[in-house]
Amino acid sequence: MTTAAPAQPDGSGLDQARAKIDTVLDTFLADKARAAARQNLPDEMAALLSDFLAAGGKRIRPLLCLTGWHTAGGRGHPLPVVRTAAGLEMFHAFCLIHDDVMDRSDTRRGHPTLHRTLAARHAPGRTATAAQRLGSSTAVLIGDLALTWADELLHTAGLSHQQLTDVLPLLDAMRTEVIYGQYLDVLATGTPGVDVGRALAICRYKTAKYTIERPLHIGAALAGADQTLLDSLSAFAIPLGEAFQLRDDLLGVFGDPAHTGKPALDDLREGKATVLIALALRHATRTQADQLRPLLGHRGLTQNQAATARDIITATGAVHHVETMISKRYGQALSHLKAAPVQPGPALLLRELADNVVRRRT
Repeated sequence: MTTAAPAQPDGSGLDQARAKIDTVLDTFLADKARAAARQNLPDEMAALLSDFLAAGGKRIRPLLCLTGWHTAGGRGHPLPVVRTAAGLEMFHAFCLIHDDVMDRSDTRRGHPTLHRTLAARHAPGRTATAAQRLGSSTAVLIGDLALTWADELLHTAGLSHQQLTDVLPLLDAMRTEVIYGQYLDVLATGTPGVDVGRALAICRYKTAKYTIERPLHIGAALAGADQTLLDSLSAFAIPLGEAFQLRDDLLGVFGDPAHTGKPALDDLREGKATVLIALALRHATRTQADQLRPLLGHRGLTQNQAATARDIITATGAVHHVETMISKRYGQALSHLKAAPVQPGPALLLRELADNVVRRRT
């Protein structure tokens, strides 16, 4: 019996890969909704989660998981890998739903956040405060369900015992790292300062490792990657992941809501301790800092006040510094990719994903 040759993806395969991931998620959640209905359980939980996933998202983590598998020379039928990758997107839904509750966000991907949707749906007969509390509580529960189902997708993916043995430590590390990163982010929010190192630590654990490094590792491990390849992928992933978050920081303040799907006020209103804000405060004059600080974390920030904050941030040179940091890390990532033991096909796809990460508007 012959073994199937490893697939060589190219950029045109990204849309097909997304479609396969979405099909797995849609089928899984439709099955869960039908099972809940048969048991007289609230099938709306699966339906709401399905709507949340369908509302958008770049599917970066599952795509990187599939790319990691190809990079390590993955062979055979890819469905178990696709289901594992879909589990990463389900876990990401858990993270986003809880994140929106913690940040008290109103919109996500151009739509009301899940806790706002639930509050509005169950508002009749309740006070506004009670409806908001119920919305947050039920959204947390649906997020918990997404976490549970992320595990189920993994354990029903059809992986071999060896694949599970190789992947579970990486998955555990990914989950631990992103929660540490989120904890650091929550602690720092509302108290932005000049500590760029603190902001970069949040960036590394909440985004660089979670979004880029671990999905690549998980996919590569499914194909039996050795430590040399995993280390090479890390060298590529960490600077790229930091560039991803730095771009996100810029979009959070200067992005077009028509593209980002959320107001360009949220990061300022929450007082996010990003690298952008740390650099602005570090390089601000005393007058600029005195004007900017009261605007950071001001929940009632107006559009005019936000415009003032943006003008000050730009005047300090912080935007230029962050763009320079993005370019530097992008260059580092490509340099490490060039030196990595990666075949041309997967290398081309990693390069395309890197370009998308750095130049994105959403």
